[in-house]
Amino acid sequence: MSAQAQVRTAPAQGEAKLADELRGMQREPLLPIEKKLISWSIGLGVGLLGILVWVSYTFFPAGH
Repeated sequence: MSAQAQVRTAPAQGEAKLADELRGMQREPLLPIEKKLISWSIGLGVGLLGILVWVSYTFFPAGH
């Protein structure tokens, strides 16, 4: 049988352990401060992108 025709049927022992551990993990809810930090980061990113687009269209109009 060629190397290309061989099909892997079962995961390796290490992969099976990892899959079992990931399946058993519980998700922790986000803390209020974490939610606030995420929202501030997204807001800051969107705001700065808006400023960048405005600066680009205002001071470098030839490329648009």
